Amino acid sequence: MEKFLKLIDRDPLEIVGIIPPLMGVATVEKVAIHMVMAGCRPEYAPVVITALETMLKPTFNLNGVQATTHNCAPLIVVSGPIVKELGINFGSNVFGSGFRANATIGRAIRLILLNLGGAVPGELDNSTFGHPGKFSFCIAEDEESNPWSSLHEDYGLAQGVVQLQSLPVKHHIV
Repeated sequence: MEKFLKLIDRDPLEIVGIIPPLMGVATVEKVAIHMVMAGCRPEYAPVVITALETMLKPTFNLNGVQATTHNCAPLIVVSGPIVKELGINFGSNVFGSGFRANATIGRAIRLILLNLGGAVPGELDNSTFGHPGKFSFCIAEDEESNPWSSLHEDYGLAQGVVQLQSLPVKHHIV
């Protein structure tokens, strides 16, 4: 746990956010605890915190995602040089097993949403059918094969530079 907190380099009692619908307080320390439970490596901490901060933006409507009968689940898409640094899968079997970073980053987020947000199936999470992404849902962008600009470039972040920040939430309809 100490390794996680050292890498995060923030006060363990600092509040990352309030997790709806139960409105549990997610401190840096509580996020680290959930990462340990999920099997994350310490170096994944900045990605988990950034993903959580992004989901807590009002435009994301995490309360609606958490307390719906729909089978939605937040998908974490990681973009930029950090993908290779952490070994986040973007290729074959992208939604399958075999990649610790994908599985544990997604699982840490899900545990936070369950334990601090109260989105327990059959209680506050009344999804009719559920979704496999409610266990773990984290992938990376395949920048090398992408014919368009990368996701982090679309948001105005420098190419080739590791930048972890909470991005504005865009809803894409395909």
